[in-house]
Amino acid sequence: MAIRVNPQLIDDLERYGAEDVQKCYHCGNCSAVCPHADESYVFPRRSMRSLQMGLERKLETSLEPWLCFYCGQCSEQCPREAEPGETMMSLRRWLTARYDVTGISALFYRSPKAEIGAMVGLAILTGIGFFAWGFSNGDINVYDGEGAFLNAHYVHLFDWGMAAVLTALIASNSLRMWWLTVVQGAPAPVPIASYFKHAWRLPWQFLTQKRYAECGEQRPWLMHLALMLSYFTMFVLIMFFLGVVQSDTWSPVHVLGYLATIGLVGASVLMIQGRLKKTEPLHKHSHESDWIFLFQLLYVSVTGILQHILHRAGLNAAANVTYVLHMMGVVPMLVLEVPFSKWAHLAYRPLALYFAELRRDALGKVEAPPLPAGARPVKAA
Repeated sequence: MAIRVNPQLIDDLERYGAEDVQKCYHCGNCSAVCPHADESYVFPRRSMRSLQMGLERKLETSLEPWLCFYCGQCSEQCPREAEPGETMMSLRRWLTARYDVTGISALFYRSPKAEIGAMVGLAILTGIGFFAWGFSNGDINVYDGEGAFLNAHYVHLFDWGMAAVLTALIASNSLRMWWLTVVQGAPAPVPIASYFKHAWRLPWQFLTQKRYAECGEQRPWLMHLALMLSYFTMFVLIMFFLGVVQSDTWSPVHVLGYLATIGLVGASVLMIQGRLKKTEPLHKHSHESDWIFLFQLLYVSVTGILQHILHRAGLNAAANVTYVLHMMGVVPMLVLEVPFSKWAHLAYRPLALYFAELRRDALGKVEAPPLPAGARPVKAA
């Protein structure tokens, strides 16, 4: 079968943030210093080569961009300043768009104005909807209980509705990722037993980001871990313990909420600071989606803290208004950003690490080619 190439692939990747790809002359320094590259997954070099050659299909079925954690060692060691680390980041954006059949990811990554416009539009609709519902069914001066401006029970149902939409979108995109990378990308059919054998990697990698810790410097991993665990904790609290969170009665749930909030705000501020200073390789180049992600996270965290403080202070009207402003950030984040933009990495990276092991098992099933007549197998030393 003929190999089809896309001569416009590099130009397309530039819209996702790739720069200086043509400078790479494949010395191999990047893969030599990468702590995660091995004989099965030779990155970033192989991805850079495929990109230069326009091998769109090969990249589409590749897991290598997701196995890179962008520690920046490859970019620092590149003698041509081809920025292989940033190229891998751009490929992750491109792959996110490939997994999404709706085309929303591609639109957002290629046009920050479209992304911001969609977020602002949905935020305005959310604010109008919540204020209309609150004024028609409750009292602006009542925060919780009978006559509340925003009844916690119905807010909880709304949250579950968003969670259902989010789950459906992430599941469909993840299924397409599996189809491309495992079904079409594996060298042979994956043994069914392998799916169960490596299943533990999904929750382990998601909750610990352990592979990131192997990059060398611990600070980026700890910051990323704090952000991920804080977001996951807050998501669980809102989905399952919203009534307790909004209650005036003290509970250990509130402690978890405070810790998660500190983690979200602290990690957001540090990441924004890093991207402004540009002192670390992973912060030297910032795509528009990186800034949108950070400022959205900071906005949601700060408004969540503020509405809680106002409620505790007895300023219920101000707390209700601030809560609506908070939801105007939460809804676009969960409906638009998590499934279609940078937040989606939280799902795709653990899946990629899981799929990578499935492909290793499939590779083990591939029979070695027969030796020429008279040749003898070479024994390992």
